[in-house]
Amino acid sequence: MALRAAGRTSLVDSVVEQLRTQLTDGEWAVGDRIPTEHELAQQLGVGRNTVREAVRVLVHAGLLESRQGNGTFVRSTADPAAVLRGVRHAGAADVLELRVALEAEAARLAAARRDTHDLLRLRAALTTLREEGDRDADADLAFHLAVVGATHNAAFVEVYRFFSAQVHEVLVEALGDGEMPPVDIDAHEALVAAIEAADPETAERQARELLRAPMETVAALTESSSRTETSSPTESSSPTGNSSLTENR
Repeated sequence: MALRAAGRTSLVDSVVEQLRTQLTDGEWAVGDRIPTEHELAQQLGVGRNTVREAVRVLVHAGLLESRQGNGTFVRSTADPAAVLRGVRHAGAADVLELRVALEAEAARLAAARRDTHDLLRLRAALTTLREEGDRDADADLAFHLAVVGATHNAAFVEVYRFFSAQVHEVLVEALGDGEMPPVDIDAHEALVAAIEAADPETAERQARELLRAPMETVAALTESSSRTETSSPTESSSPTGNSSLTENR
């Protein structure tokens, strides 16, 4: 795909999107050196400062890598922004299934690999979770990050950090704060105990148990929503015009 001259509006954004498309379409392979700032500026019809800023954005996004004195190279052709959009557009049940898969494996690995520092961090995170309340999202996230950190797997930690905030946003948007089930502190305690005991099987089972209530909540709300949509024609013709979902709140 040939690069085209950028318009006059939002030049940096335009260049970012064009370069991003080049990368995700495979025009440049991982490890390739991309054209110089001067060459890109000529192809796009923009200034070198605009190209430099666009490249900086893509370096920050993890798609490009600048090497002093050697140029800029392709680091990845997988666009994190596209992944995030996919997670945001996924249903709450799909997102929870992904979370179960990640956290169950993290718990299993943590039980096999944890050290004294990990256990202290887990206990501190559990104490904070108890003190801050069972609906404190930050405290709950810190706890699960402590579990993932105990895997001593750098790739796992980065993937979980990448997805965790998006997962929370999807669930809050889908369920609403009032519908989110409370955090089960005792279940968190049982998970920590299994990790302390170096029992991978029990740790994995407890991690799945932690997410059982959210999964059941999502399933119940999905079923309720489906029933509401099925009966909506009759309800919409009622004098009040209120749906059953509104009446049941």
